[in-house]
Amino acid sequence: MSPAPPLHCSFSAPIQTLKPSLTLALIPFSKKDKFRFRCELTSFGNPQKWAVEFDSTTIPNHRPVLMASTAALTSSPRNAKKVCLFYCAETKALAERIAAESDAIELRSITWRTFEDGFPNLFISNAQGIRGQHVAFLASFSSPGVIFEQLSVIYALPKLFISSFTLVLPFFPTGTSERMEEEGDIATAFTLARILSNIPISRGGPTSLVTFDIHALQERFYFGDNILPCFDSGIPLLKARLQQLPDSDNISIAFPDDGAWKRFHKQLQHFPMIVCAKVREGNQRIVRIKEGDPKGRHVVIVDDLVQSGGTLIECQKVLASHGAAKISAYVTHGIFPNRSWQRFGEDKGGCPANGLTYFWITDSCPLTVKEVKNKPPFEVLSLASSIAATLQI
Repeated sequence: MSPAPPLHCSFSAPIQTLKPSLTLALIPFSKKDKFRFRCELTSFGNPQKWAVEFDSTTIPNHRPVLMASTAALTSSPRNAKKVCLFYCAETKALAERIAAESDAIELRSITWRTFEDGFPNLFISNAQGIRGQHVAFLASFSSPGVIFEQLSVIYALPKLFISSFTLVLPFFPTGTSERMEEEGDIATAFTLARILSNIPISRGGPTSLVTFDIHALQERFYFGDNILPCFDSGIPLLKARLQQLPDSDNISIAFPDDGAWKRFHKQLQHFPMIVCAKVREGNQRIVRIKEGDPKGRHVVIVDDLVQSGGTLIECQKVLASHGAAKISAYVTHGIFPNRSWQRFGEDKGGCPANGLTYFWITDSCPLTVKEVKNKPPFEVLSLASSIAATLQI
């Protein structure tokens, strides 16, 4: 008897069902018959539509038998990773929004106390209960005074025999001090990166650091090998919000300087763009339009952060003088020291030089969110869904 022709089998199965065992047995007519088979994954579909197909015609006197566990045919997608999320007092509201995004995220508490001399007296509740768990901490370094107590917790959590540790620091606060311009300048961004790079390694390896729209891209090279920085962005939140506006087809994006353009233009390249620049006239530095035309457009000024707001206001004035119909602004990090957010008023109709239609910020700076809540033109775009998704990586 001549050998049977090769039998080609193709499998259509979702990746989630590959974990259960699967055996394909081809039983020959006699022990002398020998033939080969080939298996291919051709698609990834719904688990309920798992199937096996034979490409060739049935081989006479041969009986193909498929043996697969019931679990492989009926299993649901792989369970989400369970994460225990700790937080500081400032980030409680954001932590609750993150937990609301996924049943796989469980909030855990820390007791934040101080001794009489003002130094931290901290306690991690049910420390033994997080053994073997994926753990995250949501931090806010809003001032030097709160950094030490949070670092104490951040350094302690990986030592509790946890499976992995993720530090979520939405705003990297020393980012604007990233370089030395003359001898004696101290790059405090580098200092903070070194401190975070020395977080103890957990059972799962180096700590993962999640931060949004860091001020200077070169700061990613400040971190050591003991930490894995994940740089995320709030720009997708802005794009989703712009699509909801009634004049979404009349929006242009303006950048207050070349630095903002370099950081964000690739994420916003489907919008018409306007690039501004600071130029020196005598002893003053003023903002000029370098390229683009704002006339008749709803112009949205985009930058990574705002402090005093002086540059944004100058940019707003020059855009209005060149015929912008509406002006709004977006920054990922609304820092606003000394309540400088009060400098921005609402345009209630046709006066873009005096007010903004919208001023969008994220909740990366929780203290600012409390101050501007329900105060037009400010509107908060929450990072909760982005953080929840990143915790599942």
